[in-house]
Amino acid sequence: MKIPFLSIDHTHNAIKHEMMQAFEKIYDRSWFILGESLIEFENTYSNFNNVKFTIGTSNGLDSLTIALRALNIGNGDEVIVSSHTYIASVLAITFVGAKPIFVEPDIKTYNIDFAKIEDVITDSTKAIMPVHLYGQACNMSEIVSIAQKHNIFIIEDNAQAHGASWKGKATGNWGDINGTSFYPGKNLGALGDAGAVTTNDYHLAKLASMLRNYGSEKKYKHEFIGYNQRMDEIQAAFLVIKLKYLNEWTSQRQYLANLYNKYLTGIGDIVLPHIAPGATHVYHLYVVRTNRRDELQKYLLDNSINTLIHYPIPVHLQKAYDYLGYKKGDFPIAEELSQTCLSLPLWPGMTEAQIEYVSKSIITFFS
Repeated sequence: MKIPFLSIDHTHNAIKHEMMQAFEKIYDRSWFILGESLIEFENTYSNFNNVKFTIGTSNGLDSLTIALRALNIGNGDEVIVSSHTYIASVLAITFVGAKPIFVEPDIKTYNIDFAKIEDVITDSTKAIMPVHLYGQACNMSEIVSIAQKHNIFIIEDNAQAHGASWKGKATGNWGDINGTSFYPGKNLGALGDAGAVTTNDYHLAKLASMLRNYGSEKKYKHEFIGYNQRMDEIQAAFLVIKLKYLNEWTSQRQYLANLYNKYLTGIGDIVLPHIAPGATHVYHLYVVRTNRRDELQKYLLDNSINTLIHYPIPVHLQKAYDYLGYKKGDFPIAEELSQTCLSLPLWPGMTEAQIEYVSKSIITFFS
């Protein structure tokens, strides 16, 4: 049995007719940028996320960059972010001229350890960027409390957690302004690059809308230096359709994750995903840990099972960030996760037989 790491065939085949109709509608309308489909998606996603404003953008990185710009964060400012995240979270901070300040993750949830945030707050700290990693919500109650105490902003990176929540409130709805991604592999994925900014603040929403569109609200009138970072009409139309099915797909992800939990509990030194009380997990990724990670990955590949490592090199050890002066050992938890985490196959439409095959292969490896 061959198991890819990710397959979108099941979900895409089921909605192909709707997607083709949407494409034809855009094609025939001949309006491809900042049109009716984008407005429809922004309204639909706002309702889904229970947030007042959604601003469609070109991708997740641009969404975070716009969010930072809207808060006037730039040179000389510091933004706190987890030492264990995808590099896009950190790139956005450096793109606006600010300095990323790393805080180690909680070893159980892999999300930023809120208990360590206050240790790094300085007079230059302007924001905290919690990343809802792998699909589990961060402890937003504690993060909001810290931000309010120190009068700093919150910018959520919600790229991996569409539909997740903390104590019943959706991720992407806690921060002052937030960014998300609809990269094709995300739980809500476009058929190309796309992203969005979310906020409950009218002023920030207006700034974000102008920033994505050359700093302009009215054509040929530019209030400030902006970007060309708009979501196109075709991606917006596709996302409107896919959003209708997201809750169903999320339930499938959670069901499959529970099957993995059932089969893999107590196997070898495998550490299964831990969900913090108050959080929900939408399983963008199903990540396990083992000290024999590389051996296990090779064994699974030999048995036609594809896995991935998120993320093999921590951001602070990437060549791009040599100038920050960090060295190996500076963030040991992030470094440990980079050496022990393995993402197992999981996608809507995956069968119990496939989960069982992956699980039995892991059990055989450890036995």
